[in-house]
Parts: sequence; C-alpha cells; structure tokens
Amino acid sequence: MASLGSGPTGGPKVSVVLPVRNGEGTLSAAVGSLRDQTLREIEIVIVDDGSTDGTPDLIRRLCREDHRVKYVRTLGRGISAALKSGLREARGRYIARMDADDLSLPRRLELQGEFLDRHPDFGLVACRLQFGGDRRTSAGYAHYVDWTNTLTTHEEISLHRFVESPFAHPSVMFRRELLDRFGSYRDGDFPEDYELWLRWLEKGVRMEKLTEPLLVWNDSPERLSRTDPRYSPERFYEIKSGYLCRWLQENNPFHPGIWLIGAGRTTRRRARFLEALGVRIVAYVDIDPRKVGHLIQGRRVVHRNDTPSPGACFLLSFVGSRGAREEIRGFLEARGHLIGHDFLPAA
Repeated sequence: MASLGSGPTGGPKVSVVLPVRNGEGTLSAAVGSLRDQTLREIEIVIVDDGSTDGTPDLIRRLCREDHRVKYVRTLGRGISAALKSGLREARGRYIARMDADDLSLPRRLELQGEFLDRHPDFGLVACRLQFGGDRRTSAGYAHYVDWTNTLTTHEEISLHRFVESPFAHPSVMFRRELLDRFGSYRDGDFPEDYELWLRWLEKGVRMEKLTEPLLVWNDSPERLSRTDPRYSPERFYEIKSGYLCRWLQENNPFHPGIWLIGAGRTTRRRARFLEALGVRIVAYVDIDPRKVGHLIQGRRVVHRNDTPSPGACFLLSFVGSRGAREEIRGFLEARGHLIGHDFLPAA
C-alpha cells in the first residue's frame, strides 16, 4: 500500500496504551519496564478500567514519580472501551500496546519505532516473545508463543492470519493514522485485537515482526483470553469466518467451492460459520480409515492421497491438532500445492 507517513508531530514519539483492572500486584513491574526503555520520547497512558483494589493509588504514585505517566479513569466498561479511552488521550506518532502483567525489554520501543521510521509502507510492527509462564502447566500458551514466533514477515503473517491471531496484543506498535483510516477497536462478542488485525490486513496494511524477543508475555490466570468468553475458540472462528469468506472470494478460483481438510465433528461444526456465508464444501479430506470412502452430510470423504492435483481445486485446512498443520503443509507442498494459491491453513 502507499506510504503511511509519520503522522502528527509535537508530542512524544510513542504513546504506550496500558489498560488495567485490579493490577496492583504486577503494574509496577510493567510500568518499570517501560520507564527503563532506551527510547525516552514516550508517554505511558494507563487506563484504570474500574479497579477495586489499590491500583488507583499506585497509578497516582507512578504519575508523581514520572511525568511521562498519564492516568485515565474509566468505569469498568471493558477492554475495548478502555483502549479507545486511552487512544483518545495518546499524543504519540506511534501507538504501542502493553498489558499490566507483561514486561517490555529495554530496547523494544526503540527498535519498533526505528522500524516504522525506516519503512513508511508498513503500518504495524510487533516482536517475538519470551514466554513468561510454566511450559509444563501452560503448554497451550507456550505452544502459541512458539507458533507466533515463527511468523515474522508480512507474507507469513498474512497467510496464517486465519489460524489464530498472529500477534500477542501487547507486543504491537502501529501508526496512529491507521485508526482514522481504517477504524479503531470495535465492541462485540469477539476478541477485539484479532478483529482489528483481520480488518487492517484486509485493507492492505502491511505488518512485520522483529526477530528479536522484546516482550516477556506472562501467562497470568487472570488474563482475559483465559477468563472472558469473547476469547473462546468458537468466537475466534465466528469472527474470522467473515474475513476468510471474503478472502476466498478474491483468491479461490473455484469459489464458493472448497475441499475441506478434516472431517471430524469439531472441524465440521466450525465450518458451518463459512457455510452460512455461502461457502460450499465439495468434499472432505481425511486419513481416518473410519471416515475415508463414506459420505458425511452428503459429501464424500477422500483420502488425502487422492486429492486433486494442484490447480484442480482449492483446499482449506481446518485441522488444528498440534503438529498436524505443519505436517499437512509439508505433504501438500511436496505434491506441488502452493500455500495461498492452492491451499490455506485456517485452524
């Protein structure tokens, strides 16, 4: 897309928007990691979203200690409203995100800001993550960190956007003018950050990820993605289905027909979101001998060895079990199928 420029001048280079609710146990460390950044031209906009513990007093103390800290108070209206309140107060050319239970490594804001300075055609830059939890007890989160760390280029991010969110929300920095051009966070029964990335990618915003791990992403039991129903797998599938359907309209030469990889109940249930939007499942592809050769909902199930050759159909993979997605991609590419052209991972 065309150059996005640098936005307004006169304020700090970067505004960090940090929403918090009842975060007195971790907020000091999070803000401390921002105060210790090598980039000094920043402001830290803390949005207290209706805390009932000692968070308000802690924020007032942080404001007294550092004039770069700003205090915004909201009334417990939720993460999207809190983020938008913080954005209205932010004066920086670039907007960075941060959560109250994570830590930014010292050069994070410097390196992300330099990237946007040097690449005016990019609108958003994230970074790789350090996982801050216990890999044994939080294996799912650790696996997600490992996966998202593999996506660094715009092409990789774009082609895998329908699997899961390609970014941990507190790791991103973006140009503030994206908010005016393509809209801010939306309220709804869905993950607000994932919807924003899908919308901006659909509009052509280029996104990259620095290869350095610059954020410690802690797996807190109170993290919204653990406790809020808007972050359930079904809500992810529901919100991404509309964007995926439009992507298929533009990129699938056989639209609305697809061959769906995976014939299990979970796959079929989640595919119903696409079918409701007019996508038609021509056949299922599976390796389970109990399914291969049978009809499911009137569609035949074929073994993956019998899938059509490249250029004869479009394959959409809804298999999400650990390791299966990579194995399926390797199998298809070995047979000449091109990701983004002949097939796409979506789970």
